[in-house]
Amino acid sequence: MSAPIRVVLNGAPREFPAPLTFSELIDELALGGRRLAVERNGEIIPRGRLGEESLADGDRIEVVMAVGGG
Repeated sequence: MSAPIRVVLNGAPREFPAPLTFSELIDELALGGRRLAVERNGEIIPRGRLGEESLADGDRIEVVMAVGGG
């Protein structure tokens, strides 16, 4: 069994099981199907790559949901 991945998610330290893709992270956070952006270490991860890119120990991750309004 792999050691857990320790990351900072939206400013708070968190642990997740390894390996974990960003798509799996979104599901873990119950955010599937929502309009959102994911940033890792200051760089946006394109939506089409969320299932290919994996979290790494020490990553700083921001998940931002789009909010409509007017």
